[in-house]
Amino acid sequence: MLRIAVQSKGRLFDDTMRLLAEADIKISSNKRTLLVKSSNFPLEVLYLRDDDIPQSVASGVADIGIVGENEFVEKGEDAQIIQRLGFSKCRLSLAIPKAQKYNGLQWFNRKKIATSYPNILRKYLSKNGINAEIHEITGSVEISPGIGLADGIFDIVSSGSTLVSNNLVEVEVVMQSEALLIGNWNLDEEKHQILNEMLFRIEAVKQAEDKKYVRMNAPKAKLKEIISVLPGLKSPTIIPLADEDWCSVHTVLDQKRFWDIIGKLKEMGAQGILVTPIEKMIL
Repeated sequence: MLRIAVQSKGRLFDDTMRLLAEADIKISSNKRTLLVKSSNFPLEVLYLRDDDIPQSVASGVADIGIVGENEFVEKGEDAQIIQRLGFSKCRLSLAIPKAQKYNGLQWFNRKKIATSYPNILRKYLSKNGINAEIHEITGSVEISPGIGLADGIFDIVSSGSTLVSNNLVEVEVVMQSEALLIGNWNLDEEKHQILNEMLFRIEAVKQAEDKKYVRMNAPKAKLKEIISVLPGLKSPTIIPLADEDWCSVHTVLDQKRFWDIIGKLKEMGAQGILVTPIEKMIL
């Protein structure tokens, strides 16, 4: 049995549960129980505060964990990064009141900065030769300048709407963050096998993200031109039709280029274009 530490609430919890569900790992949503076993996979979920996950994995209380990179770097625990998961993206930034005139990082010299990430901030300021007072705070860091507790803040920024609502402006991006799958360094062989199966499923889910399976009828006279604009995994599948002048072409398209390519296919004479989402893709 493999034990994974997961944030007990918030956006990272939602994204993590969605990933496990897409990997067909069924977990009860009852968070009143701190430790829940999967009903169809040798995995048990330990619900924790996000800032407790790095230590729980490093100490072996949990075998693996999904945690924000910001928390992992801040805590500095001795655990390995197994995989970057690409969701729950945000950044850690310095922000100041909108009314202030910002003239560069030197603005923070001899200023007080409120943050929940003192270790990351301390290293950044030291690296850049900035002498500022760090005021560690938990909770709503963004209100600190407004109530006179600090001159600026260092906090997570996602959309930036929270800064705007508190009359703050982002002035320096210190680091980018995303969800990480981290692991204890001393997993036994059995747990490694379970982890590898879990990674296989996760990879299949991630490969299918933003991909569309496309089928179309194409005139054989234009087949070479049509194939030339299709960025398939290897090459598209070509299937003969009852009409000898036509064939069916099947391929996979990335969402980012989808509409541009579909437009070109129509110009080349493709018809009956059918698009379906891809749940999982194994390469």
